[in-house]
Order: sequence, then structure tokens, then C-alpha cells
Amino acid sequence: MEQKTDLTFSQPEVRHALLSWWKELDNARGDRAALRHCHNPLEVAFTPAFYRLKSGLEPFGSVSPDQIHNLAIVAGVLSHVQEYRYGGHMKNFQRSFAIQMASPPSKGGSGKNACVSGLIFRQLLKIDDPDKLYTTMIRVVRLCGGSVDIASLANGIYQWNDHTKKEWAYAYYENAPSEEK
Repeated sequence: MEQKTDLTFSQPEVRHALLSWWKELDNARGDRAALRHCHNPLEVAFTPAFYRLKSGLEPFGSVSPDQIHNLAIVAGVLSHVQEYRYGGHMKNFQRSFAIQMASPPSKGGSGKNACVSGLIFRQLLKIDDPDKLYTTMIRVVRLCGGSVDIASLANGIYQWNDHTKKEWAYAYYENAPSEEK
């Protein structure tokens, strides 16, 4: 029997399974609505849509008991994404979503301000509480106009740790417009 490895959204087949699940939410509007009405990751874990995501990802790697909470955050946050915005997985997969946060919104908004301000980004990097991460990530998706690199966002949430925060900080500050006036 082949041993399962830890799940990572940088693998093409895992990315495909995640995107397929997200696209299915368009046909299962009740599931999307149920996820959107969740106030925390625990409520997300009580939805059938979460278990469909979990079972759809299991062939590609194991979800450890420590990371099941993060997968629930992924499912809940992705229910708020309106459009998949490819961020160039091969070059900067881990940094793609952070680069999008530093960029102007893809729809509307001013052409020179970052989707996510430096203040909100710094607050995001300080988060260690899963419930706070959940609500803040939903807010960040909305600030990005609902258009994000789904796989990069999911990977960042799923692997939320000091390494992820550091990679996101490098990417954000290398690409963000200056905050000076």
C-alpha cells in the first residue's frame, strides 16, 4: 500500500480537484450559501460541501487532524471567491496571492492603490487564531474584488505558519505601491 503524503495545493492534480470543487459550488448554490453563512471554521466543518472537498482531496494526500481546521477555513473562504484569477503558479505559486493583495483590484478601484492596505496586511500577518484568520481572509477576498488565485490562497491558509507569513511579506512588499504620501 502506498503511503499518503501531506497535502499541498501546488500539485496540479490537487489544484484541479480544488478548482472543480469550487466550480461545483455554482451549481450547488445552497451549499455556497450555507458556507457563506458560517461564522467560523467549526460551522464550516458541519456542512456537506466541506466533506465533499475533504473527500475529493484525500486521494492526493492526507489531511492531518491538526490541519482539518485549516481546510475548513479554506472551504469557507473560497465560498466568497467570485472569480478565479490565475496568478502564475509555476513562477510564484506560494507568493501569488500576496502579489494580488499588493496589486490594484482587477475590477474597478483606483489604478495605483493595493487591494489590501499595508495596515490590513500587517494585521493579517499577526494572526494566529483560526477564527480570526477565517474572518480576516473573507475580508481580504472582498477587498480583492472577489477575484483571486484560488490555489495560492488555499495553500497559504492551509499551510498558515511563520514560513507562509514570511513569503507573503516578501511578495507583498516587493510589489506594493509605496505607502508614503
